[in-house]
Amino acid sequence: MSLLITGSIALDSVRTPVSEQRDLLGGSASYASIAASFYTPVNLVGIVGSDFPRHYLDLYRRHGINLDGLEIANGPTFRWSGEYEWDMNRRRTLSVALNVFEKFHPTLPAHYRDTPFVFLANISPQLQLHVLSQMRAPRFVVADTMDLWIETTRDALLELLRRIDCLVLNESEAREFTRQTSLIKAGRQILKLGPRYVIIKKGEHGCLLFAPDLFFSAPAYPLEDIHDPTGAGDSFAGAFTGYLARTGIINHDTLRKAVIHGSVVASYCVEAFSLQRLERLTQQDIEQRYELFRLMSHFEVG
Repeated sequence: MSLLITGSIALDSVRTPVSEQRDLLGGSASYASIAASFYTPVNLVGIVGSDFPRHYLDLYRRHGINLDGLEIANGPTFRWSGEYEWDMNRRRTLSVALNVFEKFHPTLPAHYRDTPFVFLANISPQLQLHVLSQMRAPRFVVADTMDLWIETTRDALLELLRRIDCLVLNESEAREFTRQTSLIKAGRQILKLGPRYVIIKKGEHGCLLFAPDLFFSAPAYPLEDIHDPTGAGDSFAGAFTGYLARTGIINHDTLRKAVIHGSVVASYCVEAFSLQRLERLTQQDIEQRYELFRLMSHFEVG
């Protein structure tokens, strides 16, 4: 089944202790769409400027991503720059220029509105609600958020939670949102606000999946070399939702497998800057790492 994805599309400049690269393809929608495209057809909703490089549009098309919902506006594309410290867990934003993204208020193409699966990547909850209000009857809706929206648009975020099936956020955001130090308590508290499922990402320590009748703790795939963590969380969420869209089934088994597929694709994402590793990724790569993940996490009872 197809998947609609909306979020930011950006040109990033990223600095790490060992390297620096500029004008990279970035944005939550870019990472999520490419990650999801390994599993299911993607309908992309976003905005870029007239300066957006054509070869990035070609990259979307090579992954079979439908660009009917992509607006190319007069003006410069959203730009972000950031710097990572040695442990690659702490990131400092150096500059943000919203540019054409500041006026992003999409009207969905008619043939997008019946898309059964939806991922609302990290944009304001008002925009997420605006997109969701144009969908006719989606089967499963996943949304991501961040600390900025928790701090500044809490009421809109609470409204969003009542209209989605699954919320994805990281551990610091979960603690900030709930004022709970325990992630277990935080996940259970968020469930009471509306979504059927909650995923709390813990970076290199994996993630937690919550439902009223389910708790699943998944490790992260162990890596020796991490070149650029940008977009790892978006890649996780895109692959997670893409896998569910491919199966068309939402139950405990498919949710657990979707979490592992998300972790596998995210582990590839951080092995190179931007989407450079996902550009080279194959289905065989995903299947091999998924099997290794399964073997490493397996243990016998008794």
